[in-house]
Amino acid sequence: MTIQKRPRTIQIFLPSGDPSGIRIAEQTTSIIRLIEVPRSDMADFIKMPEAKQVGLYFLVSGDSKDELYIGQSGDVGTRLMQHHKDEKKDWERALVLVSLTNNLTQTHVLYLESLSIEKARLCERYELLNGNGGQKPHTPIPLKADCDEIHGIGGLLLATLGYPIFEPLTGSASSNTEQVFACTRASVNASGIYTNEGLVVLKGSSAPYISTRKTDSRMIEKRDELVLKGILAIEGDNVRFTKDYVFKTPSGASGFLLLGSSNGWVDWKTAQGVTLHEYQGRTLETAAMGAIT
Repeated sequence: MTIQKRPRTIQIFLPSGDPSGIRIAEQTTSIIRLIEVPRSDMADFIKMPEAKQVGLYFLVSGDSKDELYIGQSGDVGTRLMQHHKDEKKDWERALVLVSLTNNLTQTHVLYLESLSIEKARLCERYELLNGNGGQKPHTPIPLKADCDEIHGIGGLLLATLGYPIFEPLTGSASSNTEQVFACTRASVNASGIYTNEGLVVLKGSSAPYISTRKTDSRMIEKRDELVLKGILAIEGDNVRFTKDYVFKTPSGASGFLLLGSSNGWVDWKTAQGVTLHEYQGRTLETAAMGAIT
């Protein structure tokens, strides 16, 4: 599911005034509320009236905040306390979706849980820790329509707070709608797309497992981490991306592939040899000319 791109107004409230503490996000025209709760602030959340509601929740974990568990409860605060007390549950942030009018039912959240697990798996942004796909109950058509609307708004609020769980890294027809760049230095054979999140290295891209260049130990550690997560597969003397993966910067992406220093604005090029830097410059010039005329 891709969030429909149109102007929105999102309000973010900080109950304690701490931007790294509890954050409450709402779309001004909706009754859906998303509450981000650091594990260290669970005691404060339990005191909030929303903790007694029926809700859908997301537990985010991992050093890179790329592991996810999705659940639901008729008393979301009590359920989160159970997760908190379980020392085997290694999570750092909970995101709780509730209704301002407290009108969500168990059927709503069971359906939302199943739908969320399905969409999160399709987008492949997070390593999903759920052992199953949830319990999708029989859902009347009007209730299903409400749930789909709630899910769309919830996805927008999650992305606004920095958790784009249901947003694909690239468009469904990226090769036709987005400019593809290639990095082919030092036996690297990689394709990528530059987005507002960074440089997305596309599935199937490959690079040497061992480089003859001076390597950066941080890149090697990152590569080994992605191999363990199954994002990279070792194939002979190369590693291959098993799915799309986003790096925060073009240089971070090309440096990872080369296992060393790189200027991604130069090392990523179109099929015609135009560097990412040149391509972006031309795009800006075209936009500026359009603004003048």
